[in-house]
Amino acid sequence: MSGTEQGTRKERLSHLQARQRRAERWRKVTLAGVSTVLAGGVAVTGVVLFLNERKKTSLDAVATYSVKQRNHTTAPVRYPQSPPVGGDHDPTWINCGVYDQPLRSENVVHAQEHGAVWITYAPDLPQSDLERVRALVAGRDYVVLSPFPGQPAAVIASAWGRQLILDGPDDPRLARFVRAHANSPLAPEPGAPCSGGTGEPVA
Repeated sequence: MSGTEQGTRKERLSHLQARQRRAERWRKVTLAGVSTVLAGGVAVTGVVLFLNERKKTSLDAVATYSVKQRNHTTAPVRYPQSPPVGGDHDPTWINCGVYDQPLRSENVVHAQEHGAVWITYAPDLPQSDLERVRALVAGRDYVVLSPFPGQPAAVIASAWGRQLILDGPDDPRLARFVRAHANSPLAPEPGAPCSGGTGEPVA
């Protein structure tokens, strides 16, 4: 083999090796880029899932009201919220528990003053949904459950100065609201009786 042929072969080999090195570098850069993009996508997905899950259980949607009046009266009271979240009320509180008929708001507001959470539901709520709400409140103290004709949502949870409007009983915020506000120190008279008043709960 002549020196010229040897030189040509070495030159081709050198070019080939250089091309392979460039290809290898490009493959590494591409893999690093793809890995970065995938990792970023996973991180973004994780953040979105976390925020969505937090939104499902967060009580940020709870409306708060300043309730200044809480006098006893036997007269009907016009409440600014429906269902009410506090105000003047009947001297006799409603007994906490489950009711299958609408209740007089003035008696329930007195129970709210004692720390009761009033869960109301639309009278046309499907029976299966109603059973789920009843299961949620079964055995709980300081909870009143009753239908409320004309309310703007399927289920509403109300405590003194607080209200959460929900699409249905499966919203996990309902249970969290009950835990946060049943016999809460935010009520004017937390720990005052939730029995010994008026009304005969069915459960």
